Amino acid sequence: MSGAKRPSFAHNDWQALDALLARVRRDYRRVLIAIEGLYSMDGDIFDLAQFVDIKRRHAAFLMVDEAHSLGVLGERGKGVREHCGVESGDVDIWMGTLSKTLAGCGGFIAGTQALIDIPRHLAPGFLYSVGLAPALAAASLAALERLIAEPERVARLRARGRQFIDEARAAGLDTGKSAGYAVVPIISGSTLKAAQWANAMFGEGINVQPIFYPAVEEKAVRLRFFICSTHEPEQISRTIVALRRIAR
Repeated sequence: MSGAKRPSFAHNDWQALDALLARVRRDYRRVLIAIEGLYSMDGDIFDLAQFVDIKRRHAAFLMVDEAHSLGVLGERGKGVREHCGVESGDVDIWMGTLSKTLAGCGGFIAGTQALIDIPRHLAPGFLYSVGLAPALAAASLAALERLIAEPERVARLRARGRQFIDEARAAGLDTGKSAGYAVVPIISGSTLKAAQWANAMFGEGINVQPIFYPAVEEKAVRLRFFICSTHEPEQISRTIVALRRIAR
């Protein structure tokens, strides 16, 4: 919508970004680097400190999408900045959703007051929309308060994610680049296989969605598993056993 040019760099490769900015930064008055905290498809994480260093050296803005990392990364679930030991003020724009960890609907942009005042008064997506329903705001606030009060939920989620990825890899399943937190793919490499696997898993009482091209490349088509703190170890083990049998 802004009309800005969007050059890309290799996934999570801060060195490639550094080289790209060294070549083109002088051609632009403003540059915004946009990355995700925990990637929604592969479940992998980047080195935030390296990206903060790059944005400072090249006088760029840095935006981080915390949609999948809030409530997941960091000892207390504060996201990728806690996970990487970076101060929140080192990132210019934090973006997130209320629809995952915070159990509601809608999203948010966070940053300095001066920055937030700009989209508040000028962003069409905000100006021509309606406010968040009070019930949704209350639900997300309650979820946030629960997250703060019960950090053991984050530790339990981490343990369940580690169990899932360890058992999946031991079963010979392809988990791609996942770090083993809340998002773990099982790569089938085939749209037909992914559809068949998802249907068979549903027959086993396990609900998992297939992710097809063009969301990912055909060779990277997968089932995408979401792990949560309320999953029991037995449920995870049963899922892997069923998947190993179905994927033969």
